[in-house]
Amino acid sequence: MGSVGQATGTEVVILGPDGEILANNEKGEVTIRGENVMNGYLDNPEANASAFTNGYLRTGDLGKIDANGYITLLGRLKELINRGGEKISPAQIDDVLLDITGVREAAAFGVPDTILGEAVHAAVVQNGALDETDILDHCREKLPRFMVPVKIHIVTELPHGPSGKINRNSLPKALGLA
Repeated sequence: MGSVGQATGTEVVILGPDGEILANNEKGEVTIRGENVMNGYLDNPEANASAFTNGYLRTGDLGKIDANGYITLLGRLKELINRGGEKISPAQIDDVLLDITGVREAAAFGVPDTILGEAVHAAVVQNGALDETDILDHCREKLPRFMVPVKIHIVTELPHGPSGKINRNSLPKALGLA
């Protein structure tokens, strides 16, 4: 994924899990504050407590900021796969899958696993004659071992939400895995 650019008119920082501001190029939650950002929910302290950390609005996006202030979005926090404590951005796996000639659409996702918490799976819509072995071989060449899917599901279509974005969180149930 590429950079979305620098912030203008809004302060953007990356926060770690404990609410600390992270250094350049460290991955964490993209948070924002400024005059053009809402300052809270009316009469809803619970929502405010979960939506804000140290005055920053939590976007739910995973990202990083480089030394020049360029922001790179890496996915959504709710979509992260937690495999044995490793937090895996499914978008990184999607990018590797989409580099394969013959893959039209792809979505990595987590499936409950009794030992690791979640196992990495991926669903792929073909645009050619590929099989699971070809796809996994490519993943093994391009991804760290812990990010390689344990199973590739070849499907005719992926579920999309109203905005046209792939609804990866519905895949485990749709494939009978959850």
